[in-house]
Amino acid sequence: MKLVKLFGIALLTFGLAAPTLAQDMSQQAPQGDQVDQLAELVGLSDDQQTEIRGIIEEMQGEIQELQAEAQQIQQSIQAEIKPDYDEGKIRDNSEKLGDLTGEMTALSTLMQAKVDAVFTEEQRAELDKRMQQMQQQMQQQRQMQQQMQ
Repeated sequence: MKLVKLFGIALLTFGLAAPTLAQDMSQQAPQGDQVDQLAELVGLSDDQQTEIRGIIEEMQGEIQELQAEAQQIQQSIQAEIKPDYDEGKIRDNSEKLGDLTGEMTALSTLMQAKVDAVFTEEQRAELDKRMQQMQQQMQQQRQMQQQMQ
C-alpha cells in the first residue's frame, strides 16, 4: 500500500496524473518530457517508454475531454450566482460535475495503474526510494520556511 501511495505521488510530481478537479491541462509539461524524466529516474527501456507514452496519450485524451466538459458545467453553475437563480439547474449541474470529477479520478487512477504495470520490481523499488528522498527534501524545505517565519 505504501508503494502505491508513493507511486501516485511520483506520477503527480511528473504531471502524469490528471487533477481530480477540472483544471486547465495546458499547465502540464509535454508527455515526452514526463516520460523522459521518469525514464531517467528509474531507468526505463525504450520499449517501456513507448508503452508508457501510449498509455498516457490514450488516457489523457479522455481525461481532457471530461475536463473541458467539467469546465463548461462549472461556468454554468457560476452563471447561476444571481438574484433569480435556478436551484434545480444548480443541483443538476452540480451532480453532473460530481460525476465527471469521479470519472476523471477513475481514469487517472487507471492510468497510474497501467503505467505501474510497465515497471519491473527493481524500477518500482527505485521509484519508492527516490520518492522517499523527494518527500524528505520537501519536508526539510517546509521546516526551513517555517523557521524563517
